[in-house]
Amino acid sequence: MTKTLKDIQDKLDSNEAAVFTADELKTKLKNGEKLTVDDVDVVTCGTSGVMSGTTALLHIPVSEPGEFNKAKEVYINGIEAYPGPCPNELLGTIDVFLYGTNHSSTIKDYGGGFLIKDLLNHKEVEVKVVDIEGNEFRNTVTLDDMPTARLIGTRMAFKNYNSFTNPKPKAVKSIFNASDMEGPYNSFSFSGCGDINPLENDPNQLVIKESAKVLVNGAQGRIIDNGTRSTDEKPNLLLTANIRDMNPYYMGGFKTAMGPEIFNSVAIPIPVLNDEILENLKVLNKDIQLPVCDIRGRHLPIDTVDYTVWDDVDYRPLTNPDNCFSCIPCLPEIYCPVNAYRKDKTIDMDLCVGCGYCATVCPRGVPSINMGSIKIHAEEKDRTIPVTCRQSDKKRAIEISMELKKQILDGSFKLE
Repeated sequence: MTKTLKDIQDKLDSNEAAVFTADELKTKLKNGEKLTVDDVDVVTCGTSGVMSGTTALLHIPVSEPGEFNKAKEVYINGIEAYPGPCPNELLGTIDVFLYGTNHSSTIKDYGGGFLIKDLLNHKEVEVKVVDIEGNEFRNTVTLDDMPTARLIGTRMAFKNYNSFTNPKPKAVKSIFNASDMEGPYNSFSFSGCGDINPLENDPNQLVIKESAKVLVNGAQGRIIDNGTRSTDEKPNLLLTANIRDMNPYYMGGFKTAMGPEIFNSVAIPIPVLNDEILENLKVLNKDIQLPVCDIRGRHLPIDTVDYTVWDDVDYRPLTNPDNCFSCIPCLPEIYCPVNAYRKDKTIDMDLCVGCGYCATVCPRGVPSINMGSIKIHAEEKDRTIPVTCRQSDKKRAIEISMELKKQILDGSFKLE
């Protein structure tokens, strides 16, 4: 049996369509249910985590018209942005590109991801412009002051990720861990949401293709093309959406040992048009390989595990305040990548991404979380390594998949 997008949209419009999140579908499969194309019309898949290839295109008012000719340097809350390409500064406004991975020179552990989240939370930001003659101009603006604010993900929602451990005794700085990764073989960091990740469920991109509609941080957007560094074996996506339509819950900054990065959440609908598409949707965590590499580089493979690292684990930590010895400094507070851990031993769950690093660094077990472990064979030994840092958030991935499902069912998100 085959269906068309119009067939499915007609069923949606008449409230007859069967729509599932990827998580709901996988649960049915694990329970032994046999599903056919007749049983499923749309599956919403999601991923959430660090996505370094993120930039924002912003149009910002700086001064009255005529005060400066052309911007040479631009800083927003101390983060370098890049003026252009249109030199319209005589109007007193500038176009800038802001990288999610750029770091502030004035605010510690603050980068583009934290800035975009601040804008979404209606916070004021300071803009400093130096023109080609060396004159300096400053203004304080909010997102409401910007006629254009668009997020462009140059490579997002990777199908395939690597994971990392440190086989050597010396700690190593990396963007793939929340702080210097200790060794040997006592830490493990990974990314990717496994069997609910969009491209894992449509590996040949039968429906995830140019111009398809998506949710980016809760805002309806589009796939422009495959992203930079995308290959047939390891695809990723070039996406765009309007920042002002986004929900700040789904994105923000993420501190690493190499400075702040940015995390995003993406959901994509997969209309079940035929048996091949449905068969691809039956992938489970045990079917998806996860290469384990030396933290010194993705070109240094050690072994391979799979995405059952997401099975039977906790998505969020608990806190046990009675265990606290009021250590100074408080390591969970220092190393929390999203600033969710508080001095009063509470965790802001609207900020928490479930990375688990607070539990890894706390010597007293105040925050605790079951993140499981992996088993690898390295240097002629079988080794069990605890998961110590997750750079993807399966809870948010499930939630944005559910958000997309709701929008499809209420008619606010059309498949075509």
